[in-house]
Amino acid sequence: MSKGKIFRDALKRGMVTAPGCYDCIGARAIERAGFEAAYMTGAGTAAMLGYPDYGLVTMSEMADNAGRIATAIKLPVIADADTGYGNELNVIRTVREYEKRGVAGIHIEDQGFPKKCGHLEDKTIVPLEDYVAKIRAAVSAKVDKDFLIIARTDSRAVLGFEEAVRRANAAIDAGADMAFVEAPQTLEETAAVPRLVRGPCMLNMVWKGKTPDLSIDEATRLNYAFMIMPGALTRTVVGACDAALAEIKSKGRHPVPQSDITPQQGFNLNGAAEWDRYRTQFREPAKQAAE
Repeated sequence: MSKGKIFRDALKRGMVTAPGCYDCIGARAIERAGFEAAYMTGAGTAAMLGYPDYGLVTMSEMADNAGRIATAIKLPVIADADTGYGNELNVIRTVREYEKRGVAGIHIEDQGFPKKCGHLEDKTIVPLEDYVAKIRAAVSAKVDKDFLIIARTDSRAVLGFEEAVRRANAAIDAGADMAFVEAPQTLEETAAVPRLVRGPCMLNMVWKGKTPDLSIDEATRLNYAFMIMPGALTRTVVGACDAALAEIKSKGRHPVPQSDITPQQGFNLNGAAEWDRYRTQFREPAKQAAE
């Protein structure tokens, strides 16, 4: 069963929540915590490579990172694919590259360049006809029918809420599997999106972002199909790193990690048991005995 099918089956059971990760350590933590999906954050991936979320990371860098995460866990992974990295031709290649890496789905937005995080100011938006053409191209490029194309619009901040809803509906009409109206600015707007959009809707919960802070239960009651928390681990890691390093400076010794685990336990979290089996599995029994 494809990861896209696993994700779609989860949607049938109710709203799916996916914390964000930017590497395999975070992805495995999401899986251990019992979530039904993981989200590869574009902002976190950019930060991992030393850049702000300004469209500086290439398609291949993003797809490769999404593939590493998807390979490390059994959960379906939904990944940020920014603008699709160009026009319809680039979007087609983007879908193909992400899909063959085992990702369950991607979202593509209607920003121009330089693109920015949806919760920052001073964004540019492409014409509606360009956006819809890219969504159609993305849908046409799928090999697995269950691979999700999520149409994101950042137009709320630039063109207003009504235009954001209009674009979301145009994308659904063009074949998108889900609409993602980024950064509604009030509780009323956030509640209105699932009512006004003619298809499943995704909600992006960014800490101290433009969208009112909602719980999982609140988002479920508003009839969102999918909710991501992209910065939940990224910002936690920043705080934990700063605290640990401050303790080293002040106390002059290794701090007690929040996880407080042994080296072996750490390796076990990353699949050591499986790889330990391979160390002897392929040796002939006589040679094993002699050794």
